[in-house]
Amino acid sequence: MQKRIKNHLRTVLLFISLAVITLSFSTSTFAKQKNGKSASYRTVTEIHDWGAAITKVIVDLGRPVPKGSITKDTFRVHVVRSDNRLKTPFLEEGDRTVTKAYVSDKKGNPAVRTGKYAVLEMKIGPNVSLGSPLNYDEEGTGLNAWIDNNYTITQQKDIATNAGTLSGLVIDTYEGGTRKLVDDFKTGKGTYNNVTLSYASYTPAKDKTKNPLIIWLHGGGEGGRDATIPLSANKAVNFATEEIQSYFNGAYVLTPQAPTKWMDGFTGKADGTSIYEESLMSLIKDYVSKNPDIDPNRIYIGGASNGGYMTMLMIRDYPKYFAAAFPVCEGLNDTLITDTEIKKIKDTPTWFVTAKNDTTLPPTINTIPTYDRLVGAKADNVHLTLFNNVHDTTGLYQNADGTPYQYDGHWSWIYVYNNKVETTINGKTMSIMEWMAAQKLNK
Repeated sequence: MQKRIKNHLRTVLLFISLAVITLSFSTSTFAKQKNGKSASYRTVTEIHDWGAAITKVIVDLGRPVPKGSITKDTFRVHVVRSDNRLKTPFLEEGDRTVTKAYVSDKKGNPAVRTGKYAVLEMKIGPNVSLGSPLNYDEEGTGLNAWIDNNYTITQQKDIATNAGTLSGLVIDTYEGGTRKLVDDFKTGKGTYNNVTLSYASYTPAKDKTKNPLIIWLHGGGEGGRDATIPLSANKAVNFATEEIQSYFNGAYVLTPQAPTKWMDGFTGKADGTSIYEESLMSLIKDYVSKNPDIDPNRIYIGGASNGGYMTMLMIRDYPKYFAAAFPVCEGLNDTLITDTEIKKIKDTPTWFVTAKNDTTLPPTINTIPTYDRLVGAKADNVHLTLFNNVHDTTGLYQNADGTPYQYDGHWSWIYVYNNKVETTINGKTMSIMEWMAAQKLNK
């Protein structure tokens, strides 16, 4: 009798043990399946001096985890970059360096106690190509474009939670992303003279006074049909920052986009004409008419390289329209400007910006001789800032010898976006934004 009871008890205990193991295995499997299914990621893109960079991913963990339970070693972040415009779309792949990690809310704000999300901040820099969401198709279209950046985020260390251990996550479901400042702009299109131009625009907060308009014309690599590219391939979004906006007490920003390049002329490239000039002026006037809050006496126009070329054409052919111009590393050869045109240009307050080591559009054949001719023609409000080179001004990026990181000498627009261009006017040191905000027509 006792033997039968012992055997029965042994059977019951064995059954219970198997049930516990099975339940434990099932619970673990369910947790992984549930988390694997629900876990996803979003990207955060910010615009820096060299262009756009994916600075962080926000991972949806599928369940709350305590503050402090995530470190920069908890996850491995792998990315594959590809550009579908190319015959061979694959560009590169590799692991991003995680520099900081923390538990957060859905928007990426650090959690107070617990959070369902993890923010993984990653290393960025002018030479960190794995972080770029854009690609410049140098051998094909000659244009920048947003590309595919497919991330796989693999958990490397367990995360302890109140509900048990979270482990084995492999996250590769993309749920969209945010582009800081870029998303504050609206995009649109307009057709004028059978030419369709895309554009992005920023509207300041409404107030009781009229606001000025800043027009920015992009460089040669930012043409096409996506008006967010001129904002993102370099740092044109900076015109919408609080710092720049403060000089104007709120300003509209308009960034038109050419389907190809502003320099495309009627007889050739950079021939002193542009097939887009009349359409561009029609777009500008149309935009101003649709926004009666814009002050017609304070419309400013500037652009870099290809856009600097177009800026010169606009103040040459519409000398009474713009309150000020700021051509940067501009590409209008001085030999294409007549003495009569110099007399027209001199009436528009103009500030030229370029660098001595610009080999793309050498200032010795474009900017400098034109500036000298304007001074000779008695232009009373013309300025030239000629930098020796273009280097990092943030202190974050350095060469091997510890000196500031050197950018291509053509990239003098970096100084303009960061308002690092200054001169002395009537004994007072003035930045380019401060100067521009002071210019006004008397229509």
